[in-house]
Amino acid sequence: MHLRVEVRGPASAEVMWSAYADTSRWSGWAPQIRRIDPEGPLVEGMEGQVHGPWGTNAHFEVSLVDRAAGRWAWRVHAGPAHLGIHHEVADGVTAVEIQGPAPFVLAYAPVARLALERLARSTRD
Repeated sequence: MHLRVEVRGPASAEVMWSAYADTSRWSGWAPQIRRIDPEGPLVEGMEGQVHGPWGTNAHFEVSLVDRAAGRWAWRVHAGPAHLGIHHEVADGVTAVEIQGPAPFVLAYAPVARLALERLARSTRD
């Protein structure tokens, strides 16, 4: 299944990109993320663990980072859940495209929307 979630808000593309570009900031706007290992700059080929609520963990690999286009993508794997997630930012809009088995995509979409709403309201660079 493939699903796109798009959110509009006052944040500029640069502010939203800055929130993505430093993984140590993700837990500040994405409620499903407690921390990322390793923390640091978002780079293509980066691999690690996403630590979520209630002790949940997922392995990830960043497959694309294109700052100029405001796009990045990663693959996330937790048990039987395997998702491809593509992020985009532009002035006043941020979106995520989620691809994977329907039950996991549908379960993740509302959580992604909440995180994007928080990101789109960001004012801190």
